[in-house]
Amino acid sequence: MSASTSRTGQPLAIELKDLRKSFGKTEIIRGINLAVEPGQRIAIIGPNGAGKSTLFNLISGRFAPTSGQVLLDGQSIEGKKPYEINRMGLSRSFQITNIFPKLSVFENLRCGVLWSLGYKYTFLKFLADLDDANARADELMAMIKLDKKHDVLAINLTYAEQRALEIGITIAGGASVILLDEPTAGMCRSETSRFISLIKEVTVGKTLLTVEHDMGVVFGLADKIAVVVYGEVIAFDVPEAVRADQRVQEAYLGSSVADAQGQGH
Repeated sequence: MSASTSRTGQPLAIELKDLRKSFGKTEIIRGINLAVEPGQRIAIIGPNGAGKSTLFNLISGRFAPTSGQVLLDGQSIEGKKPYEINRMGLSRSFQITNIFPKLSVFENLRCGVLWSLGYKYTFLKFLADLDDANARADELMAMIKLDKKHDVLAINLTYAEQRALEIGITIAGGASVILLDEPTAGMCRSETSRFISLIKEVTVGKTLLTVEHDMGVVFGLADKIAVVVYGEVIAFDVPEAVRADQRVQEAYLGSSVADAQGQGH
């Protein structure tokens, strides 16, 4: 299967071709086809058990598909380990299982930067002398609005600040495709609103896929929405079209759409 191209003639950022995944006799992902243009922000929604997490695991290489293909910038990820896919330009927030709680905000970000600058995991150099890594960490710290917390240990940040730091680490490697899983989970409304703005800002020029349950976040953030039900994409369109899709409302959204509209998203 050859790669398709985007509207600009460049390779698609992510392309799924008849993607299937079974566990034993149970088919979880059932022939998904999806074409994501470079720079698009895509929200993946669906009821619990729809296959959203499995789909993320397939795209990031944690699971191998039963059949079908995942293409990243036109290149198949088949047989590649998650860290190899990361080097191809895809970064997933919860592959970084934790921030380093006993390191400062600056030190956390610098760890994320080191690999992208070619230092790999060699910490034999004097870190204080790595001017390029230090400068990039400072830049990221300003982007995620934690520049006033330079020396604060990550364990002492608020929950929302820790999530912002995790996003900073995720984008530190310079990946062009970012996967975020439930980025606003556990946040209050005001924190969520600020976090949406932050995500938009730090992913400018990047391709974003996010799994999200909060319809306000979905309609406020996504350029297009993919609705997954029983392992199939039943709709993939701009938010207004998805909101108006009768099949989507019947399958999943229902009152959530009305709620999102009432919130002005």
